[in-house]
Amino acid sequence: MSTLEIKDLHVNVTTGDGEEKAILNGVNLVVNSGQTHAVMGPNGSGKSTLAYAIAGHPRYTVTSGSITLDGQDVLALSVDERARAGLFLAMQYPVEVAGVSVANFLRTAATALRGQAPAVRTWVKEVKAAMDKLGMDPAFSERNVNEGFSGGEKKRHEILQLELLKPRFAILDETDSGLDIDALRVVSEGVNRVRETGDTGVLLITHYTRILRYIKPDMVHVFVGGAIVEEGGPELAERLEAEGYERFIPVKAALSVTL
Repeated sequence: MSTLEIKDLHVNVTTGDGEEKAILNGVNLVVNSGQTHAVMGPNGSGKSTLAYAIAGHPRYTVTSGSITLDGQDVLALSVDERARAGLFLAMQYPVEVAGVSVANFLRTAATALRGQAPAVRTWVKEVKAAMDKLGMDPAFSERNVNEGFSGGEKKRHEILQLELLKPRFAILDETDSGLDIDALRVVSEGVNRVRETGDTGVLLITHYTRILRYIKPDMVHVFVGGAIVEEGGPELAERLEAEGYERFIPVKAALSVTL
């Protein structure tokens, strides 16, 4: 079993004018392989900052605290080293990579993780099987990465990567955004296939509970003001659906005054 542990994490972001702004204010979180943790909260609460800090985005500076993967200091690793160690980030807005086909992108990524290029015949079968499960046309593999993709195609491509690369931990940053109901179901089924192996832990970041109707979390964490203000089981998500985040606004105000 693998463990991703975050202790008292404080993170600043560099704004457009070059100033440092505190976003995360002491986050504590432990995710084990095979578990699914949902991080929910209103806009601007710091959910995506947590994802980017784990992945190593250069705009986000960890000012104190730690992130460890099976005891290894994640913060001491470069972005590519974090990926090879088993961390995977599915971005809310995947970027386009002109001139690089999906097929080449996927095989290059698999080669970097496995230490050698997968055998072509085996790899082609593996990719085709994963694409079939996601309802993707085989011709999709010849398109440039995310170039001209619809929102649903971008998110299916993210889950295709997840299924093929088999990371130890997957951070899914608002994977449900921009998806219609059919695409949401297909994407969720892909995530469920990965987590049901028991080898991958999932940190699912979302505003809404609709994706949690398809992907059942073991734990739900409510994020407000850059910190976790409440935790619970799946029933907490149902309560948020009924009541929203309004009851946490006083907590947010208190945190701001304290800081």
